[in-house]
Amino acid sequence: MTRPGQAHTTQALGAIVLAGGTAVRMGGVDKASIELHGRTLLEYALDAVTDASEVVVVGTWVPTERPVTFTREEPALGGPASGVLAGLDAFAGTPRQLVVLAVDMPRVTLSTISRLRDAAEGRDGAVLVDGKGRRSLAYVLDTAALAAARPDPEQAFGLSLRALIGDLDLASVPARDDEARDVDSWDDLA
Repeated sequence: MTRPGQAHTTQALGAIVLAGGTAVRMGGVDKASIELHGRTLLEYALDAVTDASEVVVVGTWVPTERPVTFTREEPALGGPASGVLAGLDAFAGTPRQLVVLAVDMPRVTLSTISRLRDAAEGRDGAVLVDGKGRRSLAYVLDTAALAAARPDPEQAFGLSLRALIGDLDLASVPARDDEARDVDSWDDLA
């Protein structure tokens, strides 16, 4: 077991960054390209999954310093569950564990992911929860458990992530400070 903040050395970790939403409350802007303190939200997300041997971004291609695979769900805008499944299909190799992270959570760090991975040991995964117990779009999931929960392709479009993984045994990991905050509006960004 690792200590909080200590990096995992296994190569069995993959990551999916969900960056293909509509951002309706922000006028439809591409959240991955939004800058916060001179860095894009996608750069923050990629920093949080530094330990992943392979990263898939579900969304529109943007330049990145780190090699990643870009993909989209078919049809587009199918929701988070559809995005996760499209991301899972885009991996060159199947990871044992999978980080699922929304691009609009810039306070999630490598330490956050480490805590989620530790909490997921012996379970189907772990989820970051805010101070009120609400789930954030920051998970670590056992890939085999996720694959077992996979619906038929025609049922995936519009399916909520909660419905997709609702039967999985997930540990709740309390957020520290503002880790669970997301950027859903321009006020959130400010």
